[in-house]
This record gives sequence, structure tokens and C-alpha cells, in this order.
Amino acid sequence: MSVEGLEYENIVQNGPKKVAMTTGIDRDTIRSAYDDVRSDGSPTEWAVFKFEGARIVCSARGSDFTEFRTQFSDDERAFGYLRLQMGDEMSKRKKFMFVTWVGPNVSVINRAKMSTDKAIIKDIISNFAVELQLESQAEIDIDQFKEALNRAGGANYGTGVRDL
Repeated sequence: MSVEGLEYENIVQNGPKKVAMTTGIDRDTIRSAYDDVRSDGSPTEWAVFKFEGARIVCSARGSDFTEFRTQFSDDERAFGYLRLQMGDEMSKRKKFMFVTWVGPNVSVINRAKMSTDKAIIKDIISNFAVELQLESQAEIDIDQFKEALNRAGGANYGTGVRDL
């Protein structure tokens, strides 16, 4: 009997194989990292969330943007959450950004799954001014991030000089 025939017989006798299709999430560590980035008393300015198998986990936290950039490789999917100081000389404020990373070498199937996976993590990561989808290392740029936040922030009345 051929391999296909044996596989067919196995399905008839035992039923089809169950394959885990849903993405799981480590809610506690992701919520902790989210709260840490949002806290004014914390030096943490970013968190990265990656896939361990079919589960999204917090893979890194930090305060240096250069280190944030190194968290994303060409063959993986990930999410990032950042706190950036914005404003002009008259007022400074913290703004938050949500980043979806899909590396250029990610398969078509995994690219397609990102929309549903993003919805899962956005149940926890819910407060941000700008959301970006990035696909190349060149797009992970602090100046581009700040420009996107400035555009989303509306009017910018700064003069560049503060009179004391």
C-alpha cells in the first residue's frame, strides 16, 4: 500500500490530526512589561514581544534605542512598544508607539497570521499614539518614529527658544 493509502487509512480509523492553530499569549509578563514602559518611575523605555512557538512572550526590555534596534531579525515576527519623550521647549510629554515587525524572510503564511496575532496582543497593549508596521531594518529609526509621533500629535507651536 502507498504512503498516501496508509495515511488515508489512519485518518479513517483515528480521525484527522489536530493541529494547534491558535496563538497563545503570556498575559502576565506582557502586562508587566507594558506597565513598566508606561510607568514614569521606570527607566524602561521599550519592550519587545516575540513568538516562542505559537506563544507570544516578552523577550526583552530596555532603555537604549540602539539595543531596541538589535531585537529584530529578518526571519522573525515581533511586536515592540516604546515610550518616547516628545514636545517643544515649553512642554515635554511622553508618547507611546506600537510597532509590528515582519522580517523580509518571513513566510507568506506567517505574514498572513500577523493580523490575528496583532489583535491578540492589542488586547493588552492598548494605549499608543502611533502604530507602525516595519519590514526592514532601515525603518527602525528613532527620527522616523519621532516624526510619526509629531504628525499624530497635531499642532506644534514651539519657537525653538525658551525665554526665562
